Formats: sequence, structure tokens, C-alpha cells
Amino acid sequence: MKVGLFFGSFNPIHVGHLIIANRMAESQEVDQVWFVVSPQNPFKKKKSLAHEFDRLDMVRLAISDNPLFNVSDIEFRMPRPSFTVDTLTYLSEKYPSYDFKLIVGEDNLEHFPKWKNYETVLDEYGLLVYPRPNSNASDLVKHPNVKFIEAPLVDISATYIRKSIAEGLSLRYMVHEEVINYIESKKLYM
Repeated sequence: MKVGLFFGSFNPIHVGHLIIANRMAESQEVDQVWFVVSPQNPFKKKKSLAHEFDRLDMVRLAISDNPLFNVSDIEFRMPRPSFTVDTLTYLSEKYPSYDFKLIVGEDNLEHFPKWKNYETVLDEYGLLVYPRPNSNASDLVKHPNVKFIEAPLVDISATYIRKSIAEGLSLRYMVHEEVINYIESKKLYM
């Protein structure tokens, strides 16, 4: 099975994530998309993160109606901060018959060479790249294991979602209704 791994904090998951994942699943490059909830991104500050189990639950709620999607908490049991190459290695050992690809936004290409063992990720797994607004050029666009997948430019960020919550604005049409209910019941980001 070919699996696209969509890593993220998903703090919270929103329609932008879902649209991108759906395009990846429809691309014929993968059979499924797994949302890998990262407890702590090495490049992000921890203070604004909702608890990892809340973020995992929100992803479950958002994707429950799509059989092409799955969610993984694999990084919850790994050393922190989590490094993508370590997670890929672990998943490859656990599922040796699976072919994993890493899903990233075009804006990540510029800084991808700063990732731990990025050459291993490129050579052994490859990247499926979706467009992002205001992305800078990268030499990686010419790499044979970097494949661009056409998708809409969705400029919604979790930061904007959290700011909207703090300001008491509606999340309608930006966040799955079940996730909105979860956020409200848990009083997250308020």
C-alpha cells in the first residue's frame, strides 16, 4: 500500500488540511493519507499547542467520514522533539510492505535541507508537495523524488483559527463542525 504521511501539529485541524489531504488521496500517488499528529514540532514553540490528545481527537473527528484517511499518534511514543526521519524509519520497520511518501507544503522546500537527515527522506521516501502562498524558490523542485500535486491555494492557518477563537469569531466553513463542538466543549484556545 502507498501511504502519504501528512505530519503536523493540527492545532487545530482545519479545512485547508482536509482539502490538501483529499487532493493527495485522489492523486493516484497514494492509496491513503495518514495524519501524523506531532506532539512537538522542533521548529515551533510549545506554549500555544493544545494538548496532544485533544489535537489527536480533533483530527479523528474531522476525518472519521473519509475511508482514505487515517490518523497516527506514533510520535507520542517517540523521543521529543520528533524528527520526521526517525518516524519514517520506525513506520517503515513496522509496516515493511508499505511505501511511505512525505506530504509537505511548498513553503517547506526552502528550509527542508535544515531537517535532520533530509537526504535520507528525499532518497528513500520522496516528497509529495502541495502549493502554498508566498513560497520561495528551492533547488529541490528539480529533485527526481519531489513530485508536485496540483491543489488549490488554501491560505487558512491554525494561527488564524486560534486568533478567531480568542476574538469570539465564527469558525464556520473553516473548521469541521464536530471539531468546532469539541473546541467549544473543551474551551480550547480561549
